[in-house]
Amino acid sequence: MHALMNARMKLKPVMLVLVTVAFLAALSTTAFGQCSMCRSALAGSSNAFFVRNFNIGVLVLLVPPVTIFCSIFVALKRYKKADDEDQGDQTS
Repeated sequence: MHALMNARMKLKPVMLVLVTVAFLAALSTTAFGQCSMCRSALAGSSNAFFVRNFNIGVLVLLVPPVTIFCSIFVALKRYKKADDEDQGDQTS
């Protein structure tokens, strides 16, 4: 049990660094979710309001797939945890 707690303590700084890097990458101006064709078409546009709204729209369209992926991941993790608890009860 002590080894598990020690491993978790070592993992916390790594996770903090990864989350920080991901957050900073998301704030980058080049992190807008555009394909190269959309970017080149918008580069010629002089309407900054349209370009900003287009970037927001692309990011909004990214939300449903990410939500579905995360939901599946959480459901599988909970299923595995419940299965592990059931295995522990049966061996006792």
